[in-house]
Amino acid sequence: MQKLSGFVPIIGAPNAGKSTLLNAVLGQNISIVTAKPQTTRNRITGIYTKDNVQIVFVDTPGILDPKYKLQQFMSREIESSVIESDVIILVIDIKKYDKETFKDLYEKYSNEYKDHKIFCVLNKIDLIRKEDILAVIKEISDNFRIDEIIPVSAVKGFNIDELLKTIIKYLPENEFYFETDVLTSQPEKFFVAEIIRQNVLRQYKDEVPFSVYIDIDEFKEREIGKDYIRASIIVERDTQKAIIIGEGGLKVKKLGEYSRKSVEEFLGRPVYLELFVKVRKDWKNDDDFLKKNFNKFGTSVT
Repeated sequence: MQKLSGFVPIIGAPNAGKSTLLNAVLGQNISIVTAKPQTTRNRITGIYTKDNVQIVFVDTPGILDPKYKLQQFMSREIESSVIESDVIILVIDIKKYDKETFKDLYEKYSNEYKDHKIFCVLNKIDLIRKEDILAVIKEISDNFRIDEIIPVSAVKGFNIDELLKTIIKYLPENEFYFETDVLTSQPEKFFVAEIIRQNVLRQYKDEVPFSVYIDIDEFKEREIGKDYIRASIIVERDTQKAIIIGEGGLKVKKLGEYSRKSVEEFLGRPVYLELFVKVRKDWKNDDDFLKKNFNKFGTSVT
């Protein structure tokens, strides 16, 4: 049987449900999900393989107008993913659908659409009425060049199978890019850092802004005893450091406990996790910092 494989980036506005969609497709949480916008920073590759089909999904940062160098990097991540794609998935939060907003998102990478198939995935359909869904589908069909429009509920897993079947129809004949048992191209260290960052965003909510970076200083796998992980939580200001630590170190201790449990669940083995909090002023605009740290996992800042 001829093998089918291809690259499928998932693009869209912040908080449209891109990461939730990727997790639903794979049946595992490999991309972090929080209520904060711009949670995803790097391209996170999730690999779906079944029978003669391999789909390399790429979860991308939310589409936005860059205001600082980190966001410029995030925008370039989207651009390179779109250029390398076979099918592009544009995810829309249907609750927030507006024709002009959709037009802005659509036109952001419209030059690439002529060379690729473009799907519009209408997410969160469990939250609105059927007649409203049909009205949005008609408006998009009448006004934009879209190859397929697929309504889903990523959080409930509704219509995910239909999305996969439709993608497969457009895949080229190719050998697989990865071994059949590989779920992601990112190393374990990357996901450990993402798990800790997710817990920071969830635990501190509005107390700590988007400017948190997790650096895995040391990751030792041990044949006997627990794996050892030392991680630094990097913030931009001393006031943010004080918030992370909390009075008497109680908040960072709680963060460490939650993160350790999450990491152990992900890795499937016990770990000893140490957390430190450091200040790197205005790291989001620091070229040296961005190049050093965002090049670690196969991404680039230029």
